[in-house]
Amino acid sequence: MTANFISSETQASLLSTRGQRILALHFPYLSTDRIARKLWGLSWRSKKRPDHPPIVCAGRRDNALRLIAIDEVAAACSLKRGQGLAEARAMYPDIDIFDEDERADFALLEAIADWCDRYTPLVALDGKDGLFLDITGCSHLFGGEDAMLRDVLARIRQMGFDVGGSISSTPGLSSAISRFGRGGVIAREDMAGALGGLPVHALRIDDAMVASLCKLGLKRVANLMSMPRAPLARRFGSQLLLRLDQALGANEEAISPRRPVAALSAERQVSEPIQTEDDILGITVEIASSLKSSLESRGVGGRVFELVLFRVDGRVFRISAGASRPLRDPKRISGLFSERLDAIHDDLDAGFGFEMLRLNVVQHDVFDVLQSDFVGEEGRETSLADFIDRASARLGVHCLQVYLRRQSHIPERAEIFAPAIAAQERGPDTGPALQFLPRTDRPVRLLRNPEPVEALAALVPDGPPQQFRWRHVLHTVTRAEGPERIAPEWWLNDHKAQERDYFRLESELGRLFWVFRLGRYGDDPPPTWRIHGVFA
Repeated sequence: MTANFISSETQASLLSTRGQRILALHFPYLSTDRIARKLWGLSWRSKKRPDHPPIVCAGRRDNALRLIAIDEVAAACSLKRGQGLAEARAMYPDIDIFDEDERADFALLEAIADWCDRYTPLVALDGKDGLFLDITGCSHLFGGEDAMLRDVLARIRQMGFDVGGSISSTPGLSSAISRFGRGGVIAREDMAGALGGLPVHALRIDDAMVASLCKLGLKRVANLMSMPRAPLARRFGSQLLLRLDQALGANEEAISPRRPVAALSAERQVSEPIQTEDDILGITVEIASSLKSSLESRGVGGRVFELVLFRVDGRVFRISAGASRPLRDPKRISGLFSERLDAIHDDLDAGFGFEMLRLNVVQHDVFDVLQSDFVGEEGRETSLADFIDRASARLGVHCLQVYLRRQSHIPERAEIFAPAIAAQERGPDTGPALQFLPRTDRPVRLLRNPEPVEALAALVPDGPPQQFRWRHVLHTVTRAEGPERIAPEWWLNDHKAQERDYFRLESELGRLFWVFRLGRYGDDPPPTWRIHGVFA
């Protein structure tokens, strides 16, 4: 097995020193390839295509059924996208027609993008039938750009897809060459020449602008490059020149990766595919061990981990697990995924096995070193954290919840439920410089929602009731303390919220209640009374 380890800092340094390199992939027959894979298997392209009529996908456009997607055979028969279905049937009555399925096509493109993560974590979508891979600084891991491009295209074709690919210094040029050119690797000094021979449609401009340019005889990008820029901008707007500059690298264009880049990542590529959970966990321990030194050098530990399993047929499984406190120990990290694998056992289909595993540190935090006992064990300190981690990994992050404090004087807002695995020493609204301490003279039992009570013989305007009825039981007040006025937070801009006057009431039976008056006497509507808690 081989190991690859690339940190986010290394990727950034390579990007700045060597310049950006983008690999673009184009799938011209994505929809029909999806159907062919279902009809003839995933490796149908490596075999001879069965004697089958042309395959097309039809959908309604402009109140008419038109061809949305076609396969190679249909293209060879002079059928075109956008052509009317009736006309296509008249030309070839035996065509095999399927309904368009944009969701299935998008899901398939997303699955291919997941598979491309084996080459780089920076994978972005390029329209509905293409992908961008930012391979800056990582092509040497695969033998160089030429070898990497050949490997990507060969593997994708083995999975039953027709694909074109190109590598250059800009996303615009790579996309243009993969869609309208012959593909391949474009050096920096050859960018203008490679772009000039392409049709103007390769600049990713709308069809109306393409038609206007063709009417003027500007059918190739080279025609635009030789013309003065000012007349082009006045006639066609700034978008045309922007696309041209982006393709040539004069104007920077960034791609948006589908997934956030992990802070740390390590992977293992096995010589023989593995299938059992024991083998998966064993390699996970090895990968976590390779990450330990990097975590130690940063003084951090992982809080959220992601295990990525690449199956030999191209399917990718992503398994996430979190910890209640930062972790570095490889065995404890592997133990998190042991619980997750047990929980999703039926959903994890190993198929013919996994050929590569990757462990990502999605989120990390400062690692606090604990003093172990004389035996060198930390069992007492970590037993609760281990239980929270194992239960959350097996049953979900919301299975164990704790209270966290919030900066609010409204009793029902002063505390919130949060997953125990994400609980910190301070609440979510409390910064390290200001610790909010709630009042201690609050009831032990606080009702989730204040319940209305019927107050009798209240001492107006600001006094407590002498009697009140709650849950059909009449309570006579012998002693009272208050009022304590609690006003709503002004920054919430809640117009329905009102001031509350709280009273501690003791009944003749010795029970203590926490009751408040909502509103003031003399207002419209009149005030109401509610009970919010019971003291022990």
